[in-house]
Amino acid sequence: MAAPEFVTLQVDDGVGTIRLDRPKMNAIDEQLHQEVRAAAIEASERAEVRAVVLYGGERVFAAGADIKAMSQLDGSGMTAWGRELQSSFRTVAHIPKPVIAAITGYALGGGYELALCADFRLLGASAKIGQPEILLGVIPGAGGTQRLARLVGPAKAKDLVFTGRHVGAQEALEIGLADAVVPDDEVYATAVAMARKFAAGPPLALAAAKRAIDEGLDSTLDEGLALESRLFAELFDTEDQKTGMTSFLENGPGKAQFSGR
Repeated sequence: MAAPEFVTLQVDDGVGTIRLDRPKMNAIDEQLHQEVRAAAIEASERAEVRAVVLYGGERVFAAGADIKAMSQLDGSGMTAWGRELQSSFRTVAHIPKPVIAAITGYALGGGYELALCADFRLLGASAKIGQPEILLGVIPGAGGTQRLARLVGPAKAKDLVFTGRHVGAQEALEIGLADAVVPDDEVYATAVAMARKFAAGPPLALAAAKRAIDEGLDSTLDEGLALESRLFAELFDTEDQKTGMTSFLENGPGKAQFSGR
């Protein structure tokens, strides 16, 4: 496979940064989303990556899909394109490690749909997010109607999707579209610091917790509880569980060093 042109995975001290860099606005075309998928797979598989930051650079996260490319497709062509795009984003959502979207500038349409695949969204104070697809005569097609409604509820999701309006960082924080807002020039550093805290935790337990929550939301309560119980019990066959409980008994909480085994 050729070296990626628009997306890189940079690893430092347990944190993997999936960096989008397609000038000028990180418009999401077929090549970019496939490179995002490859980076997500690599981040999932590399043991030294214990947490992930999604980042589009200092100016913009991703301003949306490549409308020029999409405008040439009919329904059958878009069926295939949309299936592949959703597959790429699903790969990001299924990274079995904590994932933080560090958002500067615009995260619109497909750009915000990518951010919705993260576990947390950290916004710069001047960031703008939204799902403006309705203004083009279409709807979000890469998870915007589904992940958004699960995040903030159907009424708020319908407001954003029906109007296509841009949402500023403070409103995003108030309604749950963002988890934190920081000064623009502190977005990446803050996201990395947050990721490093997760990276120090037990990888197997974090993966189990993420799976239990995400899959449980799409199940009945009884099914979710059964999944939680199974994953909980399986962790008692890990070295990290022995390390964590021994450390707690001998030294108190928060002092264990986890191996990921």
